[in-house]
Parts: sequence; C-alpha cells; structure tokens
Amino acid sequence: MKQVLLILSVLLLFSLHIPIAFGQLQEPEFSLEQSEIEAHLRFLSSDELAGRRTGEFGNNLAARYLASYFQSYGLQPIEGANGYFQTFALQRTTPPSAASMKWGKRKLEYKKDFVILDGGPIALKKSASVFVGYGTKESDFEGKEMEGKVMVALVGMPEGGGVSSLATAQKIKQTFAKSKGAIAVIELYNGPIPWGVVLRFMGSSRVDMVQPGMIQESSIPHVYLKDTDPSYAQQYKGKKAPTIGFVSDGIDIRQDMTSQNVAGWIEGSDPDLKNEYVLLSAHYDHVGTGKNGGQKYTAEDSIFNGARDNGIGTVALLAAAKSLGESKPKRSVIFLGLSGEELGLLGSRYYVENPLVPLDKTVFNLNSDNGGYNDTSAVSIMGFHRVGAEKEMEQAAGAFGFRVIADPAPEQNLFDRSDNVSFAKKGIPAPSFGPGMDKFDKEILQYYHQVVDEVSTLNFSYIHKFCQAYAHAARLIGNKSDTPRWIEGDKYEAAFKKLYGID
Repeated sequence: MKQVLLILSVLLLFSLHIPIAFGQLQEPEFSLEQSEIEAHLRFLSSDELAGRRTGEFGNNLAARYLASYFQSYGLQPIEGANGYFQTFALQRTTPPSAASMKWGKRKLEYKKDFVILDGGPIALKKSASVFVGYGTKESDFEGKEMEGKVMVALVGMPEGGGVSSLATAQKIKQTFAKSKGAIAVIELYNGPIPWGVVLRFMGSSRVDMVQPGMIQESSIPHVYLKDTDPSYAQQYKGKKAPTIGFVSDGIDIRQDMTSQNVAGWIEGSDPDLKNEYVLLSAHYDHVGTGKNGGQKYTAEDSIFNGARDNGIGTVALLAAAKSLGESKPKRSVIFLGLSGEELGLLGSRYYVENPLVPLDKTVFNLNSDNGGYNDTSAVSIMGFHRVGAEKEMEQAAGAFGFRVIADPAPEQNLFDRSDNVSFAKKGIPAPSFGPGMDKFDKEILQYYHQVVDEVSTLNFSYIHKFCQAYAHAARLIGNKSDTPRWIEGDKYEAAFKKLYGID
C-alpha cells in the first residue's frame, strides 16, 4: 500500500507540473510539518515576549528559545562564542529633554525642525557659522576659519549611500569639526530616510554598540536640521553668513545592557567543500512596546509583536536548521540569529567585525527578512540577479510552486536596509530571501512596524511553504559545485575580490 501511495504522489506532482526531482522527496525540508512552523511563530510573536526589543527581557528569551532549538537540531556551538551566544555590549543614548535653536532671526522647533544626534550641554546665544559643503575632506575647509564657530554641512557623504553612510559621515564631520575648533555641527538634512522616521528614531532613547566597559564620550553638539526650500545652504552665497543660536541640556549616555547573536553550525558532508561555509541569518529582534515602536498604539494594545518582521524569517532559519541538521549539505553551514537589526543592524555589524568563522571562508550569506507579504504566489529576493546563485534560489522557490520577484520596490532600497548588507560590504555575496512582495503598498504598510502585526493575521499555509523554500535554497547553495560570486560590475565586487584574494 505504501508503494502504491508513493507512486500516486509522484504522478500527482507531475500532473501539477511542480519541478521536484525524485531525490528531493527524501530531503527533510519537504516533510517539515506546518504545525511546527506555526508553533515557533506563535511563541516568538506572543505578547509575553513584549516585542522582542534588543536588550530587553523578551529579546533575551527569544535568544534562549533559538539556542535551545539549535541544540535540539544537532547544531554545534562555534568556538569563540559563549555556548550558542555571541554577546555584545550596548550603550543607551537619551536625547535632551529640552532644546532651542535660532537660525538668523528664525526660531526653530526642537523635534520638529531639528533633532540632536550628539553633544553635551550648550548655551550659545549667537555664533558665527561657516558652510563647508559636505565637510568630509580636508579641501572642504581650505581658507575657512572654524575656531569658535558653528560648522554647517550638507548631510551624509558626497557620493550618497544608505543609512550606514550617514553614521560614517557623522563621525568624519565630528573629527574635522573638533580638529578645526568648531563648537557645534549642523547637517542640513534631506537624506534617504524620511524626516518623520529620523525624528522618531533620534528623538527618543536609542541604543548602539560599544566595547565592554567603554562608554562613548559625548562629543560637540551635532544636529540634523530639516532642509527646506529655499535651502539653508543658499544663504551662504550672500555677503553675510547667518548666525546661529543654540541651547540644549545635552545627550545622556549610559552603558547598562547587553544583547546577543545566537550561533550554531554543522559540518559539511564533502571532504573538500566542507571547508567553505554558507551563513544563514535572520534577525529575531523587533521594536518592543509603546513609544519604542514609533507608530500608533493604544492602552489595549501597545505590543509590536513583529510576526512578519521578522518572526517569519526567524522561523525560516529554524526550519533550515532542522532540515540541514538532519541531512547535511556538502558545505558547512553557520546558522545565525541576529539581534539589534531594528536599531541599526547592530548584530550583523558586530558579527562581521568579530566573525566566529573567518569571513574569507564564508562564501555566501542567505539572509531572511521582510516587512510583510502581498503576493502568496511568490517569494521576493533582494539581490536575486547579483550574487551568483540565481539558479539555485529559483529552483528552490519553484519546488514549492513559487515564482521569484527580484528586488521589489527599488525606491525603498531594501537590499541595503537589512543585515545582509553588513556581509555584502565585506564582499560576501548576500541576498535577502523574503515572502512575496511586489510593491510597498497599503497591504504591507498596514502591518509593517504596527501593533496589528500579530500571528492571528498570518496565512500559515503560505508561510509553511515559504520556510520550506528557504531551507531548500540553503541546501542547493550548500551543494552548488562552483562558488558563488557577485556579478561583474556590482558595487560590492571590489570588496569580494579583496576578501577572497581574487585578482
């Protein structure tokens, strides 16, 4: 009877035109139970985890949950970690409770017109200001006297870039400003992140990484000023530069918590390819509760559960851990649950600077992250055509009846907004594999970082197959005969060649 049922099952698959090879029927991801996927998501998205905010109890409980399943699936701890945990120190920064600014005669409103990124207390009645262009290279300061004046610059780097480039630019400008004797820095903001998001993030308590025991000292005041029309920069074309008045009670900085990535690995089955590592990742943190969430909430529901972002990706990582733990691919595989993504890709930034396996032995990162889904016939892959594993990812999707949507919503710059970009910057081919989304529309936005992103709103039949497809993609890449690489001319190709010593 069992043999008859198997034959009938295979005939049914052929009749549906689903491209599944005979050997694949034996691979564990094809028999993953939907009930197990659902159970993981129900726990990770439950109210008891309080939105899994980095550094808080719910986040730490989620980390222990991942570690316990990594162990039960046969994953081994990686040397250099504390068991399954890679711990990093965090620093909490609280913005000033009060501040005011005058630009010439114009009064500016704190947390509406400007926001303070850094700096101690200041009481500046009236100061001369100097415009320095972007203020990121020595030539920007030629012939300009900065001592005792406010430095005014365009936001970010002259070549543009994503979120991380803003932080890099801030540090560069701070260094120049202090060395030139400036007393404050103002960046005229019209950057890649909407001003409302900047206000919510910089206008509330925020978290960043520090070396253990090393509290970052507050620097000179550093301000983002919303650039308006006519541009503030245009005023420096006249004979007299505007004066600046600025009062603030200063940023408060404290180191009072830690967080952790969760890591485990399996050794590959091939004597040669096992020395190459595929790294699977997903961030398990979300934004927490109440005002930390940045969006509307009520007394009845103030928990941002994060079922989609990134409960789905986290459970896909667990599905891959179980499947590949039962039947190992040729390459070795690292499984990495990342913390702090919602606070600025903290966990992935920490890992690439403190890798548990050398980065030049890590040949691929398959990340899973998402803001939601609006197309259950597809998976969406950021970087699909760029990373040299197009065939494997498309085959994995097709095995479960999905088509691939490559790089949806290009205006959102999604590739550079998740943890995969931390690996990409080091040169590692690193796409992000998410549920089906063809555009950033109302169906996405009604759940993205909203209190209603709860497990009760999910299509579990779809998510079950999505997790299977992710696990299968990881297997196919782990078994791939040639090593993936960025396509020629990609902006990360130079870093790739440097990392792997390719001429």
